[in-house]
Amino acid sequence: MKKIIEIKDLSYEYLSEENKKTIALKNINLNIDNGEFVAILGHNGSGKSTLAKLLNAQIFPTSGSIKIFDFDTKEEKNLWDIRQKCAMVFQNPDNQLVATIIEEDVAFGPENLGIDPKEIRKRVDETLEIVKMKPYKRHSPHMLSGGQKQRVVIAGVLAMNPEILIFDEATAMLDPIGRDDIIKTILKLNKEKKKTILYITHYMEEAVLADRVIVLNNGEIAFDDSPKKVFCNVEKMKSLGLSVPQVTELCYMLKKDGMDIPLDILTIDEMINFLEEEIK
Repeated sequence: MKKIIEIKDLSYEYLSEENKKTIALKNINLNIDNGEFVAILGHNGSGKSTLAKLLNAQIFPTSGSIKIFDFDTKEEKNLWDIRQKCAMVFQNPDNQLVATIIEEDVAFGPENLGIDPKEIRKRVDETLEIVKMKPYKRHSPHMLSGGQKQRVVIAGVLAMNPEILIFDEATAMLDPIGRDDIIKTILKLNKEKKKTILYITHYMEEAVLADRVIVLNNGEIAFDDSPKKVFCNVEKMKSLGLSVPQVTELCYMLKKDGMDIPLDILTIDEMINFLEEEIK
């Protein structure tokens, strides 16, 4: 696969209100390939949201570099190209809704990019169809549920046709049904539209769906591997202030009690399959 994000020796420092220097990220080295779905985990203050802002060139590295499709984020001349290729969906959808009618909101981004009106109309209809919000296109966003609002925001971002989508705790304010809706939409974008997804979350059940899980701790990479290889480290994850999927936790407890059971079971279906094989 083609490498589209390249992070070398990345560090980021900021000054607190007391004028104290704090290191948010420290010597991060990371590559993301085209089409990957990467979940980024970490406790509060681990540096995951800082990393998201750096990737979208909202802030700039203190040292080291980030390249998006070979565009260095520190060079001002590259900002337009970077933000066209790399778009963000934030935690609170109300912060990204700008129009009083849904279809106008979705059209806002491509209009600012100077896209032809006929193409904008096509993109609006297509992206609203993808997120299952086309029947609401003439409604006001403010009459929608949180999950519906977030889907409108995703449609607006998709209408700009970015190649990389960053979701920064995009389901944190939603109920379980809303979260499930959003993650299904994201999976569809990854599989059908071949979008590269960076998904920042603290919900383990969402992270197990990714191709790859990166765990940040105090500004450094603690894990970078497949979900199975990351979440089987139950004690280590807990020491980092993180949980593991409930099924994996159950396997861990059963193993401690003497049962011969693998620790890389992540879903209920996998547990059922394992038990069925044991019963045979």
